[in-house]
Amino acid sequence: MTSGRSTLLRAGTVVADGRAGPGWVEVAGERIAAVGTGEPPRPADADLGDAVLVPGFVDMHVHGGAGAAFPDGDPQEALRAVRFHRAHGSTTLVASLVAAGPTELLRAVDALADLVTDGELAGVHLEGPWLATARCGAHDPGQLRDPDPAELDKLLAAGGGAVRMVTLAPERAGGLDAVWRIVGAGAIAALGHTDASYALTRAAIAAGARVGTHLFNAMAPVHHREPGPAVALLEDARVTVELVTDGLHVHPALWDHVLRSTDGERVAAVTDAMAAAGMPDGEYRLGALGVTVTDRVARVADGSAEGGPIAGSTATTDALFANIVRHAALPRDEALLRAVAMTATAPARALGLADVGEIAPGRRADLVVLDADLLVRDVYRAGERLALAEVR
Repeated sequence: MTSGRSTLLRAGTVVADGRAGPGWVEVAGERIAAVGTGEPPRPADADLGDAVLVPGFVDMHVHGGAGAAFPDGDPQEALRAVRFHRAHGSTTLVASLVAAGPTELLRAVDALADLVTDGELAGVHLEGPWLATARCGAHDPGQLRDPDPAELDKLLAAGGGAVRMVTLAPERAGGLDAVWRIVGAGAIAALGHTDASYALTRAAIAAGARVGTHLFNAMAPVHHREPGPAVALLEDARVTVELVTDGLHVHPALWDHVLRSTDGERVAAVTDAMAAAGMPDGEYRLGALGVTVTDRVARVADGSAEGGPIAGSTATTDALFANIVRHAALPRDEALLRAVAMTATAPARALGLADVGEIAPGRRADLVVLDADLLVRDVYRAGERLALAEVR
């Protein structure tokens, strides 16, 4: 879009300000200047017809895509993954790492820091290495350890504070102290890959933890005498819970339960995607572990025919968005509002990003144009229309 004048977009459905219906959006430079319902005040510069216009997606938990993996700590490869996910509507990404040694983690954070400074990434997410061995999932169990204050402080300071979120299991020795350190450094403490009790999870939330990492996955299950971490995370209004809404990680019936339990305002759909997103089936790596992808399902390669634990996903956020809309037993407009809340508004709020997550005046002009089948037609980031064919 040209910077010298505003550009007016009209669409059959604009999801903004708590409603979904015919409307328009005016963009001036990198910002949204105005939003309205019905017909625009002047002829539109771009009439999108019956398209659905939604805010750019915010993926707060993603390990890679297009064959590139953020844990590898290669900035050029990381940028390839960023551009791939942007082409699928994720205009804001947090790069998730996996459990690794202290030197390797520090190197990866430092390597990705320039992408954070340049605004290509919204930060780095340390998913481990302070996780429960029994709930390691697709993390190398040999790298799991108790949080060491010196190591944690060094990582939190790395790259000029590039780390935005840290996932840990609070039952590790020093776990609660680690939550305080993370929060004190201005990052987000998240709880996941954990066998923590209900009481300990509540204590970690009281210490400042505010995110539940991929709820239910790699987490102690609910028991009638020990509710466990999931119940504690769901019942606290201060906590945002992640859900991988690919239909594989969590049964859709549980999506409904979670949404009823939280009023849907603090549920963030995340891809947890790894390098195989957008790639053919085959052999890949997630950190130190080999991963086999069969029929688009990624599992740790353990030598067995069926494979080991699920190793992230091959999903993109536009697919998660469509899954949410199609599963919801709601009128289409209400389903679109739900999907926008989960893929944009809730994760932006959880990350403390006031610039994105909604179509509203003053926000960065991150917009996704979807067709009637909810497939991505166009993506705008900071008012610029992306060349999707170059990166898909």
